[in-house]
Amino acid sequence: MASGTQVHATAVVDPAARLGQDVIVGPLCVVGPDVELGDGVELKSHVAVAGHTSIGAGTVVFPFASLGHAPQDLKYHGEPSRLEIGARNRIREHVTMNPGTEGGGMLTRVGDDGLYMVGVHIAHDCMVGNRVIMANNVTLAGHVVVEDNVVIGGLSAFHQFVRIGAGAMIGGMSAVESDVVPFALVKGDRAFLDGLNYVGLQRRGVEKAQIHELREIYRQVFEGEGTLKERLAAAAGKVQSGTPAGQIIEFMLARESRAFCQPRR
Repeated sequence: MASGTQVHATAVVDPAARLGQDVIVGPLCVVGPDVELGDGVELKSHVAVAGHTSIGAGTVVFPFASLGHAPQDLKYHGEPSRLEIGARNRIREHVTMNPGTEGGGMLTRVGDDGLYMVGVHIAHDCMVGNRVIMANNVTLAGHVVVEDNVVIGGLSAFHQFVRIGAGAMIGGMSAVESDVVPFALVKGDRAFLDGLNYVGLQRRGVEKAQIHELREIYRQVFEGEGTLKERLAAAAGKVQSGTPAGQIIEFMLARESRAFCQPRR
C-alpha cells in the first residue's frame, strides 16, 4: 500500500486494486481488482466499488454507495466499460453510478467538485460536468449530458439522451424530457422553461451587460414570432461565440433534432 493508506480489517480490497497515498477504506467496504482510488480518497464504510472504475483525488464516498457495478441495461453483455469519477466530489449515502456500454461509448464520466446527495442515480454512458449539485434521489437515465455548474432539485428525473446546459437550475420533482438550454430555470412535473437562472449568473460574476444580452436573446428565441428555427437563425447573427448568449445558441445548434424545454404557453 502507498504511504499513509489505511484499510480497515473488515474491508475486502482486491490485491490488484490500485490505491494512492493517504487513502482510507473504512469498515466493510469492498473494492474490486480493476478499481483505482486516487490520493486522499475516503470510503466511509459499506461502500462497494467494482468494475473498471477510477475515483479522483480527495473524493469522499459515504455508506452504502454502489459505484461501477453492471449497468441496468439489457444490452450490456459484460464488456469492460469504464466509470471515471473526478476529484473532490462528495458522494452521499446510497448513490449509484454505473459504467458505460458498448452502445454508448463505453464510458460514464463524472467531473470534479460535485455534490451527489442521498440516493442519486447516474446511469450508463452519462457525462456529468464539474461543480454539479444533485439533491436527494435525482435520477439520470442513460446517455444524459449534464454540463458544468448545474444545480438539480430533489426527486427530479431525466429522460435518456437529454442534455442539460451549463449553469442551468432544475426545480425539485421535475420530469425533464427535453434538452435544457444553458443558464435556464426549469421546473414542473412535465418540465417547462421558467426563465433564466439569474441568481446563478450573478454568483458566477457574469457582467450585467452579458446578462442583459442573455435576456434579450432568450426573449427572441423563446418568445418571438415565427418558428423556433427561424427565431434561432435570427438570433445566431447577433451573438458572439463564448458569451453566455452565444452558449445558448451554440447549444441549440449543436443538436437541432432534439426538442427543447420551452416556456408554458
